[in-house]
Amino acid sequence: MAEVVLFHHALGPTEGLHAFADELREAGHTVHTPDLFEGRTFGSIDEGVGYAREVGWGEIMARGERAAEALPNELIYGGFSLGVLPAQMLAQTRSGARGALFFYSCVPPSEFGAWPAGLPAQIHGMDADPIFMDEGDVDAARELVASADDAELFLYPGDQHYFADSSLPSYDADAARLLTQRVLGFLGRLD
Repeated sequence: MAEVVLFHHALGPTEGLHAFADELREAGHTVHTPDLFEGRTFGSIDEGVGYAREVGWGEIMARGERAAEALPNELIYGGFSLGVLPAQMLAQTRSGARGALFFYSCVPPSEFGAWPAGLPAQIHGMDADPIFMDEGDVDAARELVASADDAELFLYPGDQHYFADSSLPSYDADAARLLTQRVLGFLGRLD
């Protein structure tokens, strides 16, 4: 079975993040959910991003690196929105990466060098999410897919950012179910 590290979004490690991790665990995968915010959670994206800015993006990335240091190199790196930053950095720069799962966000691969040859990836977002569609994430996702040997971009109908987090009002059960099926298929082929 696959071993996955999932980095949370700007609201922190929500119950919805843990529920998603539990679904992957129920399928037999090992899943780690490090806390980049040291126990803090937030009620809005702006508050969480504000905290990350206050702490410093470099420190948030370093927390992600420190969390991964205690884990094997052969990981699948996943991130939700803000958590895509450390996930993508580690997927692109840490030896042994087996795959990447990016939810609601993506940055140009050039941020961390070239996309590694043969590294599979999935990127998931909603087709009318103003953050994913209008802030460059979908363009970065398309760039990554074009530069990778094995990468897919999945767009779901809707305008919610955190659509797969079952603990939030933005949750879309149908889209989340399809996302989970796709993720489980991805992890299954990387076993």
